Amino acid sequence: MSSPKVAVVIVHWNKQDLLEQFLPAVCNSDYPNLEIYIIDNASTDNSVAYVNEYFPHVKIIELSENHGYAGGYNLGLKYIKADYYILLNNDIEVPRNWINPIISLMEQDKKIAACQPKMLDFIHRNQFEYAGASGGYIDTFGYAFCRGRLFDQLEMDGNQYDTVEEIFWATGACMFVRAESFHRAGGFDEHFFAHMEEIDLCWRFQLMGEKVMVVPQSHVYHVGGGTLNKMSNQKTYLNFRNNLIMLTKNSSTLTLMWLIPIRSTLDLVSSIMFFLKGEFGFFAAVHHAHVDYFFKFRKWWKLRNQVKPLIRNSKFTGWYSGSVVWQYFVKGKKFFSQL
Repeated sequence: MSSPKVAVVIVHWNKQDLLEQFLPAVCNSDYPNLEIYIIDNASTDNSVAYVNEYFPHVKIIELSENHGYAGGYNLGLKYIKADYYILLNNDIEVPRNWINPIISLMEQDKKIAACQPKMLDFIHRNQFEYAGASGGYIDTFGYAFCRGRLFDQLEMDGNQYDTVEEIFWATGACMFVRAESFHRAGGFDEHFFAHMEEIDLCWRFQLMGEKVMVVPQSHVYHVGGGTLNKMSNQKTYLNFRNNLIMLTKNSSTLTLMWLIPIRSTLDLVSSIMFFLKGEFGFFAAVHHAHVDYFFKFRKWWKLRNQVKPLIRNSKFTGWYSGSVVWQYFVKGKKFFSQL
């Protein structure tokens, strides 16, 4: 029996050095029916020429401008025929047998729309990595966290989270996704540009009655912030704005009536903390996010019309019914296992 066709797809913008460092291991992956693609977001360096010269078997889809993570994948994946896509950041080191454990599980359970491996830090290799750790969760107020990472607190990996689990969201840094599910859900929301779009997509998968899983028997090493530094003002703006958009799209009307006022208040507290620490760029980014959200509220509200036809399910896995903010900052719980 032939293996399903898998396409590793890397959205890339500049950073040729990352391709030089990490693409060789991707090409050395131990999977029999594999193709590798670069979706190039109009790089201005020599990335495309480098891949053409040194990795001629890697297919390149060149875009005329930078469409970001969401738009880049949406455009590029239209041209890729495969049973499964692996959406892979350009700053991830992969071992040889990272694909098989996840594809095997997805083949066994056709209800699984997306999966992620265990995400470990490239430098501190026995520590979980920020973007996904060992599976993504979300709390009542829309704050994302991970099995192995609460806010900026990263746990050491002592195999404590090595069980295969159904989760709320899989990291966009290394997302295995069933191609049919991706297109049926409508792909990524391009309004996000970058950040939170993978959580939004996984929320839609769950609304469709499908599953999102973590398979820690597969692991990869992530540098993090390879293209957009994780402490940049732009990332702060996108994270706060996109989180509000995501909640507006996917929550019930009744929930939004209390959720948005509370979430806005919590965001205001965050901005004050940034101000008191002298991080004025982050302070401004939070307020910029809220201005963009509220002044364009009608636009974000209309996005609900794209989600409604997909809804088959109202029960979610990986949803924490409490407040991770309260548990972390007030009660001092720094580990996922303490929640």
